[in-house]
Amino acid sequence: MIRRLKTSKPVEAKAEIAAQVRDTVQTIIAEIGAHGDAAVREYSAKFDKWTPESFRLSDAQIQACIAALSTRELDDIRFAQSQVRRFAEIQKSALRDVEVETLPGVVLGHKNIPVNSVGCYVPGGKYPLVASAHMSVLTAKVAGVKRVVAVAPPFEGKPNPAIVAAMHLAGADEIYCVGGVQAIAALALGTDQIAPVDMIVGPGNAYVAEAKRQLFGRIGIDLLAGPTETLIIADDTCDAEMAVTDLLGQAEHGVNSPAILLTTSVALAEAVPAEIERQLAVLPTAAVARVAWQDYGEIIVCDSVEELIEEADRIASEHVQVLTIDPDYFLDRMTNYGALFLGARTNVSYGDKVIGTNHTLPTMRSARFTGGLWVGKFIKTCTYQRVLTDEASALVGEYCSRLCALEGFAGHKEQADLRVRRYGKAKADATA
Repeated sequence: MIRRLKTSKPVEAKAEIAAQVRDTVQTIIAEIGAHGDAAVREYSAKFDKWTPESFRLSDAQIQACIAALSTRELDDIRFAQSQVRRFAEIQKSALRDVEVETLPGVVLGHKNIPVNSVGCYVPGGKYPLVASAHMSVLTAKVAGVKRVVAVAPPFEGKPNPAIVAAMHLAGADEIYCVGGVQAIAALALGTDQIAPVDMIVGPGNAYVAEAKRQLFGRIGIDLLAGPTETLIIADDTCDAEMAVTDLLGQAEHGVNSPAILLTTSVALAEAVPAEIERQLAVLPTAAVARVAWQDYGEIIVCDSVEELIEEADRIASEHVQVLTIDPDYFLDRMTNYGALFLGARTNVSYGDKVIGTNHTLPTMRSARFTGGLWVGKFIKTCTYQRVLTDEASALVGEYCSRLCALEGFAGHKEQADLRVRRYGKAKADATA
């Protein structure tokens, strides 16, 4: 039996917040569509107190940001990027063009073609998420994207040096210091100063995610990323200190970040609330993490590992940390998750920052139908066909003609019939 010892905010409260965000974003997009750069500047001044002469950073500004970092900081960024690049290259090698003769004279194939231009959003208003530059810009470049545009909001009144350095080292072709809905709308719609892109990727706050949702169709997106989510699956081999550290480590992302403990251990479940209070008393980001835990934290107790699997797949969390005696049991059986972190030696923070897997992952139960950002998201798999002989064209045409008639598509049928008359006749003449 599955028992909930602590539950989160009701769905209705979440829906009301989403409606407010939706209306605000719709207004901003409409203004930028009508007034371009002037509206971008107006909203940047309103939300970020930031109105530079140009939002695009010059080479001199980029180099100044790099020079502001220590050798150790730059080396750390390069190390993280080397891990992300290595795994992205391995993933890309798994994609291959194919061409096969499926019938005598009928050749089918597909090519993997990178998107031509991508905008990469790097959050940086509250926390400067340096790692998001690696995950988006670098991965797009490994995929072969020709034009990669990177944007991030100002941090404490200026471009964040670490974010800018990471964007540049990852290979960004253009870097802009502008954030929020105004950045997403400018990238999607284009302005006099910012040429539009074909696709926008990267995490962000609720307004950024809603802007991507409203603009999807005009541009492609990676996924709709909501607040960071973490699910801890634990048994009696896990202690409260580790479980709570991994819960609060993600709860600090935002006051609406869900953090869930799913366990077969009643003792662990009962020990967690006190350990939450102990760690919040010393955690520098406790003001955020406490609200997230109070409003969106959950403790769920199951009687068996089978119930753990069932409930974990129902939750379909972005991050799933498995702290059990046999983590591979969950790797073999779980189907709905953004990323798995198997065993106590790894954790979500490793995935967020440095280990090499991508940290832009599905939230809000979308792990039921999609994975996270990877090189394949930047690549279109496009098919083609070639018919080499008259006989093959006439053969396929006969089947196609009858199937078109079955559906009532007269024009489609004539396309097939023309080939049958022309190429079937050639065959008949040759044998006459």
